[in-house]
Amino acid sequence: MKTIFMGTPDFAAVSLKALKEAGHDVMCAVCQPDAAKDRGKKIKYPPVKETAIACDIKVLQPDKVRNEDFIKAIKEMDPDIIVVAAYGKILPKEILQIPKFGCINVHASLLPRYRGSAPIQHAILEGEEVTGVTIMQMAEGMDTGDMISKVTVPVGSKNCEQLHDELAEAGAGLLIRTMNDIENGSAVHEKQDDSLATYAPMIRKKDGLINFSASAVSIERKIRAFYPWPGSFTQLNGQMFKIWKASVETDKTNSGGHVPGTVISADNEGIRVSTGEGILRLIEVQTPGKRRMTAEDWLKGNSIEINTVLG
Repeated sequence: MKTIFMGTPDFAAVSLKALKEAGHDVMCAVCQPDAAKDRGKKIKYPPVKETAIACDIKVLQPDKVRNEDFIKAIKEMDPDIIVVAAYGKILPKEILQIPKFGCINVHASLLPRYRGSAPIQHAILEGEEVTGVTIMQMAEGMDTGDMISKVTVPVGSKNCEQLHDELAEAGAGLLIRTMNDIENGSAVHEKQDDSLATYAPMIRKKDGLINFSASAVSIERKIRAFYPWPGSFTQLNGQMFKIWKASVETDKTNSGGHVPGTVISADNEGIRVSTGEGILRLIEVQTPGKRRMTAEDWLKGNSIEINTVLG
């Protein structure tokens, strides 16, 4: 099918590459403008642009998706379908109505759960055992259109980076199968039950701050959900103390009356910290100007007094 692809990050780039390899006529890839990244503030291409260039696909990067010249360019290409994956902007009705088969979206959740911009993180935060990808027909609302197909992926103990990569691959495979079904007329549309909808709002940098009054289970989920960005952090001796990996000691409770955030022990098995419920064992940490390392290695060059309160 004559296809226009719209997406920006790594998650979307996997689907774009799959479309090209499957033989679809990808006339154009649309992504958000280049942006300055990292400490050096160097201009960096979005992953979709990098993939498009490698696949010899034309790239468009409009500042505004409602730009008249951009919409005109889309109409002139006369696509059969527009595929959207984590583009980052809501498409106006004028674009949704252009393609013969409309616009479909590769969404990283089992809709109607986790509509919104951060479904992977919120699935981990909420302790879901299973998540997945839904291909949906796009409508004017946020992730409200009819569902066409789904694939499930177990969450397990994965962090966001690991789960993201699995979902990206699963979504790309599902997209190709769904495109075939749409083209041959066998695709079945199912309306979403809005009463079952949950939302996954955007993650902000400040959300990574750890509140040790929460349970060890919820804090450990947060550490996995916010890996690698924005990361999870607290304060130690007035400095940021990042926690990259932790585990829960479910057989122990905070029955000793420790203030949440209190360091109970620190040895080669990690740094044990009290929480509102249960004990959290810090396994991988980082302090300013240093690399990430195991708590065991960190303790070889640093000391932390028992009964120190983090935060």
